[in-house]
Amino acid sequence: TVNGNWTPQEKALHEARLKAKAKRRLRRSSSRNSTSESVSESGETPGGDPHAVKGKVHNNDRKSRTGKGRGLPKKGGAGGKGVWGAPGMVYEAEEPDVRDPNYDEAAQGDTVYETVVPEVEEKELEKMVNPIVLEYFEHGDTKEVEVLLKELNLGQHKYEFTSVAVSLSLEGKASHRELTSRLLSDLSGKMLTQGEMAHAFDKMLKELPDLILDTPEAPQMLGQFIARGIADHVLPMNFLDSYKGKVDCEHARVTLDRAAVLLSMKKGMIGLDNVWGVGGGLRPVKHLVKKMNLLLKEYLISGDVSEAEHCLRDLEVPHFHHELVYEAIVMVLESNGDTASHMMMKLLQSFWKTGLITVDQMNRGFQRVYDELHEICLDVPHAHPIMEAFVDLCYQESVITKQLRDACPFRGRKRFVSEGDGGLIKN
Repeated sequence: TVNGNWTPQEKALHEARLKAKAKRRLRRSSSRNSTSESVSESGETPGGDPHAVKGKVHNNDRKSRTGKGRGLPKKGGAGGKGVWGAPGMVYEAEEPDVRDPNYDEAAQGDTVYETVVPEVEEKELEKMVNPIVLEYFEHGDTKEVEVLLKELNLGQHKYEFTSVAVSLSLEGKASHRELTSRLLSDLSGKMLTQGEMAHAFDKMLKELPDLILDTPEAPQMLGQFIARGIADHVLPMNFLDSYKGKVDCEHARVTLDRAAVLLSMKKGMIGLDNVWGVGGGLRPVKHLVKKMNLLLKEYLISGDVSEAEHCLRDLEVPHFHHELVYEAIVMVLESNGDTASHMMMKLLQSFWKTGLITVDQMNRGFQRVYDELHEICLDVPHAHPIMEAFVDLCYQESVITKQLRDACPFRGRKRFVSEGDGGLIKN
């Protein structure tokens, strides 16, 4: 100062200090009083302590100090530390949450577990059912199929099992179709209703144009299935009547006509038990022997190996193929000339290479002839040399093994020395 007066610089600095001090005071007061809109002129806050000092703000009050809001308590007065809700609030019992980290399954009392099998989708049904049907064709146990189907949740597509089983049997053998008819009969009423069976056959009638591409005889076979199904009460008795005058597909008409003809035969429904014939090992042995003899005789006339192979496969008796080997050798022994011998060797060689006749069946057939050769010689005196020649030929063409060739009985020739020896036999 000069003579007690402020210099311009000091005066400006002093004014700046005063302004800054005033601003600080304003900020402190505004932070305390800006939210006190509900404060009365007397300085009392609603619900506050009447004996509190007027204008003094308590640090432990529950009002917001941010300058926002209506000045009401946070969370309705239930937001403080250690507070379990607003006063007077009653909590109801809550169900335990499985996702709760503290969830204790054992403490929840008796727990009942239930296995839920999802319903099989239509696209996956065929993939899951095909192995069951193909395996059934091997063992023929309908109860096992029933157990496996119960494990699957086929749902509303359950009828599809019938169409899948029938379609697979159409591509197989007659014995497969017989097994399928028995399976449908056993499942009817237990797993599948007549309505579901009828739905499945109705679907197959519509799909006949596609089935014919793989199985040309599908219309006739499906007609036999329908006739057998009606006879076994798998399908309703009026199944055919529901299609009269309503079928436009030519193949479907053939199917329905075939079924109607079978049902109208003299034997009626009783004769339909053998609609697929008696297949495989169910046939009498005499019948099988007769069929094999006929097969070999036709082969000797025609020389067609493929036709003979086809006929043998149709018999469906792989366990009885040793009989074919036996009959073929006997025909060679009873024949005249080498033609039959060479033809039978080629036939057995073909069956051996294709695996149609196994080594066990081949050995068994030859061994049977070895064991009965002595009796065969009574009817065919020259059976021994013919047998030896045929066995050597088969061995040279790799039809039989060396062990089997060596097992062939060779007839020893008796050599007399001279008349002076008195008819003694030379050792």
